[in-house]
Amino acid sequence: MQRSGSTSRRWLNRTVLGIGLASLFSDWSHEIATTVLPAFLATMGVAAAWLGLIEGVSDGLSSFAKMASGYYTDKLHRRKPIAVAGYLVTALGTASFGMASAAWHVLISRAAAWLGRGVRTPVRKALLAAAVTPETYGRAFGFERMMDTSGAIVGPATAFALLPLVHHHYPTLFALTLIPGLLAAGFIAFAVKERERRPVPHISFTQRLRMLPANYRRFLVAVGLFGAGDFAHSMLILLATQKLAPTMGVSKAASVAAGLYLLHNVFYAGFAYLAGWLADRFAKPVVLATGYSVAAVMAMLVIVLPGNVWTLGAVFILGGVYLGIEETLEDSLCAELVSVENHGMGFGVLATVNGIGDFVSSVAVGALWTSFGTGPAFAYSAVLFAAGAVLVSRLKPGISPA
Repeated sequence: MQRSGSTSRRWLNRTVLGIGLASLFSDWSHEIATTVLPAFLATMGVAAAWLGLIEGVSDGLSSFAKMASGYYTDKLHRRKPIAVAGYLVTALGTASFGMASAAWHVLISRAAAWLGRGVRTPVRKALLAAAVTPETYGRAFGFERMMDTSGAIVGPATAFALLPLVHHHYPTLFALTLIPGLLAAGFIAFAVKERERRPVPHISFTQRLRMLPANYRRFLVAVGLFGAGDFAHSMLILLATQKLAPTMGVSKAASVAAGLYLLHNVFYAGFAYLAGWLADRFAKPVVLATGYSVAAVMAMLVIVLPGNVWTLGAVFILGGVYLGIEETLEDSLCAELVSVENHGMGFGVLATVNGIGDFVSSVAVGALWTSFGTGPAFAYSAVLFAAGAVLVSRLKPGISPA
């Protein structure tokens, strides 16, 4: 595959930079709100079940919106206005938490914010893929993931810094999330330059699905299998707290677990770009299979190693490493396997498969953990991680016939 020096230099153009900054500021905005949301609900005397309901409904709506948005926006001459609207809805929905006086108010606000997030996701990815050459998909998507994860690091830190300054007045804190949220929408509106494109003809959703390439469908099977074991990494925080509490006490163990999660996010951000760089130089299925294999190693370490700070640190680091590889390579491989005209649909279906996987894995791992302990729970994940690695390693790069 030919790569010119000028092409390599041009991949970080104004559109890639604008999308990266939008991801950074948007994640910064909603991570501030997410960090204090449990405490805010506690001031209303709300049970933990409400938090689960809020997150579950919001994630479900977001997954549906990603699929619908991807299908719909491929038929438009211009996608960017949909992305701007999605970022605005997310910013306004997040800030409106401060107007809530009951848990169901928060549910509506969070659902609206995540609906906007779902609508914008496949559009943002399609705009990003259109702004670079196929030879630089990896670096572009890796850069975007790195910027997004940086927001996940800065957001909680900002929340902890601002809380004392606003005297723990949550409505003020939620209102302040508008600043980075609106900046994110502004970067999409004014920095991103959308290229001319040919919209796809109007055909039914099921016909569009059937027209997606066979290699892409095989890719989805591998992603779905891996995703069925890919539990939410908040479970690693619970694991660390439980393992360290007998020797440290619950409070100190929780603090150490939070620090380990910060370490996890640092490695996640760093390896997102590194994975993209590798993807532009080696076969993307091989790099993604490597990431899936790292996930299997991480799960096995939980089973076989004693639960002390050092071994848990290794687990959190490997968790961040594989997540950076997984998210970057799944997006860049999707862009490679689907034609440019159908990128919205491709990214939308991928996001929905990932959303279903997130739900299945977290429920399954949580149930196994509660009933049988961490060994069977993480063994379940390790088996699915390894199976996903085998399947994805057999993919052939490029677009195959439907």
